[in-house]
Amino acid sequence: MSFAGLLFDFDGVLIESEYAGNAHLAETLTALGHPLSTEDAMAHFMGLSGDQFLDAIAAWIGRPVPEAFHAMRAAEDARVVAEGVPPVKGAAAFVGALAPDLPRAIVSSSSTRWIEAHLGHLGLRGSFAHIFSGREHVARGKPAPDIYLHAAQALGIDIANTLIIEDSPVGVTGAVASGGYVVGLCAGQHCAPDHGDKLRALGARHIVHGFDEIAALIG
Repeated sequence: MSFAGLLFDFDGVLIESEYAGNAHLAETLTALGHPLSTEDAMAHFMGLSGDQFLDAIAAWIGRPVPEAFHAMRAAEDARVVAEGVPPVKGAAAFVGALAPDLPRAIVSSSSTRWIEAHLGHLGLRGSFAHIFSGREHVARGKPAPDIYLHAAQALGIDIANTLIIEDSPVGVTGAVASGGYVVGLCAGQHCAPDHGDKLRALGARHIVHGFDEIAALIG
């Protein structure tokens, strides 16, 4: 299949941050008196960011997010940014093998600071001239379709002819709503056996379990 460009989610697609991040979220809330498992953290909060993320946590715990939560999360984020996170298997090789003139962008709920730091750890910073954050570049983050439409416009490509690689239900929901061609990637450590079924039910056109399958899809 031929596409005008590629849009990549980041956490859980290029780096193995989803499971570790949600495990730390569960540990943090549990330590603050709100017991939560890693699996429930992923089910309720994966793919959210900014105010949407904090509002979801406040709704779940039934009160405003405590100040201690912010301090604990900031300390963990600083550690992870400094040390790096392993890539999702096959991700770096796939990106490195893309034709240099193929338009591509990162479309993530994370901050550009986070994305750029981890791309640097992976040696892929030069592979993406366009990085878009749902908390910085659009008024509405995922699951709204805004970030995908914004990225396609910036790249000068038709969203209907754009391949979007997503791994979370929140991301697939927004990507499908944008009108792009959505692939649900189930390659990260956070993907349970039924993860693909969930993404397919939300409208993902293909479910893949590795970047080799995406490479075959785009030829």
